[in-house]
Amino acid sequence: MSKSAVVTARLDHETLDLVDKVAAAQGRTRADFAAEAIRRVAESEADFMAFVQVGIDAAERDEVVPHAEVMAELEQMIEKHRARCRS
Repeated sequence: MSKSAVVTARLDHETLDLVDKVAAAQGRTRADFAAEAIRRVAESEADFMAFVQVGIDAAERDEVVPHAEVMAELEQMIEKHRARCRS
C-alpha cells in the first residue's frame, strides 16, 4: 500500500455542503471524495502543462505556423461553414 498524507483546506460553507451532498450520494466519505477530486484536477493540470510544453518545445525549434497562414485557413473554414448554412 502506498503512503498517504493529510491535506487541510479551508472551504466556504456552500462548497463544503456541496461536497458532502455529492459524497453522500455516491456513498463515499468526504475525505475519499476530496482525494479523488484533487487527483483528477492534478492529473488534468499535469496533462495541460505537458500539452503546453509540446507547443513551447516546437516554438523553440522554430516549428511554428505563421499567423497569416493560420488566419487564412480559419477564414476558409468559416466560409465553408457559411456556404453550407446558406444551402
